[in-house]
Amino acid sequence: MKLYISTASPYARLCRIVARERGLADGIEEVVADPYADDPGLMASNPLVQVPALIAGDGLPLTDSPVICEWLDAHGTTGPRLLPAEGPGRWRVRRLQTLAHGALEMGVKRVLERRRPESEQSPSWIERWTRNMHRSFDALEHTLPDDAAQDLGVIATAVATTWTGFRHPDIDWRTGHPRLVALTERLEARDSFVQTYPR
Repeated sequence: MKLYISTASPYARLCRIVARERGLADGIEEVVADPYADDPGLMASNPLVQVPALIAGDGLPLTDSPVICEWLDAHGTTGPRLLPAEGPGRWRVRRLQTLAHGALEMGVKRVLERRRPESEQSPSWIERWTRNMHRSFDALEHTLPDDAAQDLGVIATAVATTWTGFRHPDIDWRTGHPRLVALTERLEARDSFVQTYPR
């Protein structure tokens, strides 16, 4: 299998963590690709030229990190399932995952906007996306279960908080969010997180 990644992409990091947690990492070749340079291999796998993109063992190209994570989880060989197949637990995990992805989406928009020439940037949109990120972290703090088991929702949450600190040091996601802080510190000590820290 082949996984196209950027080492700074939080979406690629999610997939890399799931691959490690589910015992698949040794069978996956991680290929660093530059989406902004129209990397040919990435483009052949994903016409949108976005990471991550997974070429499964049977040659099937998969894109979009939630889809890739679910595929990896379904084909994992070690550890517990990270996304329940059915029932209320599945929707609880999906709820956390969606909130975390929402924070990441706002943060990515913020990054891209700030890469534009200053005269073309929209301060009002940057402010709106920043407020949305804070609201997402507030919701995650109140939605996170007390027993926060290792699953796709809590993994996505920790990836979102760490990436925010990495890309947006001006955003204080820690204050008022003790559950998020504790979760992030606990998960970032795991091998799968240490090996995939953004850079």
